[in-house]
Amino acid sequence: MKQEFRQGLKDGIPIALGYFSVSFSFGILALAGGLSIFQAGLTSLTNMTSAGQFAGLQIIIAGGTLLEMAMTQFIINLRYALMSLSLSQKLSSEVTFWQRLVIAFANTDEIFAVAMGRQKSLTFSYMVGLQILPIFGWTAGTVVGAAAGSVLPAAVNSALSVALYGMFIAIVIPAAKTARPVLFVVVLAVLMSCLLYYVPVFSGVSSGMAIIICTVAASVIGAAFFPVQEEKEV
Repeated sequence: MKQEFRQGLKDGIPIALGYFSVSFSFGILALAGGLSIFQAGLTSLTNMTSAGQFAGLQIIIAGGTLLEMAMTQFIINLRYALMSLSLSQKLSSEVTFWQRLVIAFANTDEIFAVAMGRQKSLTFSYMVGLQILPIFGWTAGTVVGAAAGSVLPAAVNSALSVALYGMFIAIVIPAAKTARPVLFVVVLAVLMSCLLYYVPVFSGVSSGMAIIICTVAASVIGAAFFPVQEEKEV
């Protein structure tokens, strides 16, 4: 068990380092949005969902409703349910129900990818080791970012906050360059977002609801135009 835990810790180090840098930006934005350092840190400690947190923060800043928050989080984080179903098939038979719930808490995209790439069944010790450093890195990065944001000049905070958008661009652009459906959905979502923001008739649509509308509509239209083709049996 100790060997499995140590291997998990080793595999989780790169994830933790990446999480620290990304959550640093979240900490700065959270402080700028009115959250305290403690609130920002607690948010990261209890959520572990980068896209969900950034979207949720924008809804909080915009004064959105709890319904908007719930719908946004449901849509953005729905993929985790599918990832957990897939991961559960690779867990050791010795992993209990309650241990599965612990593992599900931090089943993020990166942790899921590393776990699925392991060429053996996943034990509870390994998964705890894999997840503990990324959890710490995500939370620590948020706290350090929020603390730095409270002392750094406004110009520096503004410059560092651009890292968030750089992260999203780094994720979207490579996929959009190689996959036409991704490019189509991204461009459509951007156009719809601009439409809701700039056209006066949509001025009553809140920021939170705009995120929901753009996400759902672009995804549905993309699925309709570019359905996944089932492989034919030979």
